[in-house]
Amino acid sequence: MSELNKIRLNKVIREFNISLERIVEFLSSNGHEIEPRPTTKISQNQYDLLVSEFSSDRSSKVESHDLTEEKQKEKEELRIKFEQDKEEKSKDRIITSKSSIHQFKKVGEINLNEKPVVKDVKKEVSENKDKLFLKDENQNQSSENLESKIHTKYEKLSGLKKTGEKINLDQFKKSEAEDENLKNKRKRRRIAKDIPSKREVSKKVISKPKSIKSSDTSPNDDIVQKQIKETLEKLQTSSKSKAAKYRKEKRDSHKKKSEDQEKIDSDKKIIQVTEFITVGEVASMMEVSGNDIISACMSLGIMVTMNQRLDAETLSVVADEFGFEVDFVTAEIEESIQEEIDSLDDLLPRPPIVTVMGHVDHGKTSLLDFIRKENVIAGESGGITQHIGAYNVKLKNGNKITFLDTPGHEAFTAMRARGTQLTDIVVIVIAADDDIMPQTKEAISHAQAAGVPIVFAINKIDRDVSNPEKIKEKLSGMNLLVEDWGGKIQSHDISALKGIGIDELMEKIILEAEMLELKANPNKSSNGSVIEARLDKGKGYISTLLVQSGTLNIGDYILVGQYSGKVRALYDERGHQIKSAGPSMPVSILGLDGAPQAGDKFNVFDDEKEAKSIAAKRTQLVREQSVRTQKHITLDEIGRRIAIGDFKELNIILKGDVDGSVEALSDSFQKLSSDEIVVNIIHKAVGAITESDILLASASEAIVIGFNVRPTGNARNIADKEEVDIRNYSIIYDAINDLKDAMEGLLSPELKEELTGSAEIRETFKISKVGTIAGCMVMNGKINRKSKIRLIREGIVITTTELSSLKRFQDDVKEVTKGYDCGIQLKNYNDIKIGDTLECFNELKVKKKLKNK
Repeated sequence: MSELNKIRLNKVIREFNISLERIVEFLSSNGHEIEPRPTTKISQNQYDLLVSEFSSDRSSKVESHDLTEEKQKEKEELRIKFEQDKEEKSKDRIITSKSSIHQFKKVGEINLNEKPVVKDVKKEVSENKDKLFLKDENQNQSSENLESKIHTKYEKLSGLKKTGEKINLDQFKKSEAEDENLKNKRKRRRIAKDIPSKREVSKKVISKPKSIKSSDTSPNDDIVQKQIKETLEKLQTSSKSKAAKYRKEKRDSHKKKSEDQEKIDSDKKIIQVTEFITVGEVASMMEVSGNDIISACMSLGIMVTMNQRLDAETLSVVADEFGFEVDFVTAEIEESIQEEIDSLDDLLPRPPIVTVMGHVDHGKTSLLDFIRKENVIAGESGGITQHIGAYNVKLKNGNKITFLDTPGHEAFTAMRARGTQLTDIVVIVIAADDDIMPQTKEAISHAQAAGVPIVFAINKIDRDVSNPEKIKEKLSGMNLLVEDWGGKIQSHDISALKGIGIDELMEKIILEAEMLELKANPNKSSNGSVIEARLDKGKGYISTLLVQSGTLNIGDYILVGQYSGKVRALYDERGHQIKSAGPSMPVSILGLDGAPQAGDKFNVFDDEKEAKSIAAKRTQLVREQSVRTQKHITLDEIGRRIAIGDFKELNIILKGDVDGSVEALSDSFQKLSSDEIVVNIIHKAVGAITESDILLASASEAIVIGFNVRPTGNARNIADKEEVDIRNYSIIYDAINDLKDAMEGLLSPELKEELTGSAEIRETFKISKVGTIAGCMVMNGKINRKSKIRLIREGIVITTTELSSLKRFQDDVKEVTKGYDCGIQLKNYNDIKIGDTLECFNELKVKKKLKNK
């Protein structure tokens, strides 16, 4: 079945409205074994089986959905009908108002025979605007009468004709007598008419709808702007040609399309990420709480923590839950790296890669010690594993196994997640005298998520308090049945210290590997994954790689993450130099120009330029990713800090010997952040503490933490000069606990009251120039001269102050105990009455504990 026809289980669960367990149980009963995970994909045949079985559940869900849609449609129809009725009513109202337009009133007649003399018209218009309306009306009527009576004869002009004669202009000059007669001529008197009121004129001359009461009310700004816009459009369109109109329509359509596209882009939320980013980084990019991401993963059956890295499939599912689309920015670069497709004839058997996982101090490394006949724990600080150890072991029967030893401490979650991605089989070590601890459950979750077979090694059976059956019972409660209890998961009781059951455990691992039929092609360019990377002072960057296919040789051009280089030397896990490394073999290499991140894939290229080009692109992507995940301070955050009042920040520069430890420490430190104090990792890297680290710490007021690294000589001198604090650690517990104590020290201490005694006022004495003295009897505890005092009257606190003087008889005393009387004067307070109670107390500063988010 092609990948396109496969369907994820989480979509099937939503469609049929049934639980994951019912689907898995039904398919198992029909002979289809699938993994009980929401992200598992099923074929079309399996989907058809589910349709035939659970069609009633789906139909009930569809019916409820259809019923909801019908109700929604009815509401929408009612709303549309209401709006249409409203529009019809408004249209009727507008039509009735237009019926009053073009109605004229006959106000008089104009004599056309009489020659009108227009004089002082401007003055009359300026004096009264109402006369202007009347004049316009009269002029309109007179122009109509003139048009009906005056007739003109059309003659075509032939142009100017030059005759050579001169025109005498004197004949057009009027005589002085005629001018005088015109001056003395009586002026025409204007006929007085009944002038209508201003309201009538506004009704008849200026057409208004009936709904508008008068012209005094100013129109709305929106209406005015709309009318202006319509008028301008009419003026513009009236003067344009057809081509201009076509161009305008085309521009408008393009504008509308661009606006629609912008709206679609704004609605579609896309985040650009690289694979294997942490839950905290995803939460920051989607602007949601990290707890919301964890809850979403738990609902999908995936157990994660804040510092756990998510693979591409899980990232896509989680982002889909929050309405985001994921764009993996490394996809284009990965496509440019072409891998050779192996033919079945070229594939040869390879050793299995086995990862040993479990809780801290349950005996993982002790088991590997016995298998390798070498003491590894002695090389680890504090007796706990803080790196991923990779070992190639040859058994007595000649079989080879590659072991990966992962740390069990909580801080190394990312290392355990990477261990399951590289492995073929997972061996989970559980102490028989202990319980199934959180890190053990997490290791099981990682193995199940990776789809890797599990073998349980129940350790420490040589102890008297051990109870292997109790461990198996608890595993069955987690839906993990071992073979002894009728299940399919292999398990064996061992003692790593005394070597009991180790050979039988190896046989079970080999049997599990044979069932997997592990093969690889050794005759091609090598590829694999990074296990660890560190900076050696003499050799440079040393990277531990696990070859998964092909053969890695000295002189190969290699690309690892954002770094590239030429392989200058190869070493096995014991430090012996070798010439090549085949499939399933761990090897350390020299020659990279940086320390790659643990878990990065490596590829071998024929061309060095191509490797460097891809490395440069990846460096740019990592830089962009760091900018995107960097959270900028917002106004809400500033307001929250002001509300807290005593907000603190602790800046840290972190340097370590290997990338995995730096990453684990960084995640652990950031998890310590609380509402009142935040840890900022402003810089983290692999290598010794240098001068630039000290200068950066001085500028940003940060402390420098080194894990298994030391500062250089000059860096130490600059640190003393700049007063920069450098802390060196070799055990991760100590680093986390010290930082936690430092953060608690930054918090303001809480004030706690401690009641020391109380006294009753029996008598008062007023002394001039001194004040009021209270004669008291100590009822409980003791009254101390330096303690604070609280005056209580009828159960109400009147004042809180200090003692001005404390006397017994005539002598000043430091304290008075129960059953004795004394004289007390309060500082700057004299309103004391008989029957009042005095409480004596001390204020203690209590160290505030750190509360995690």
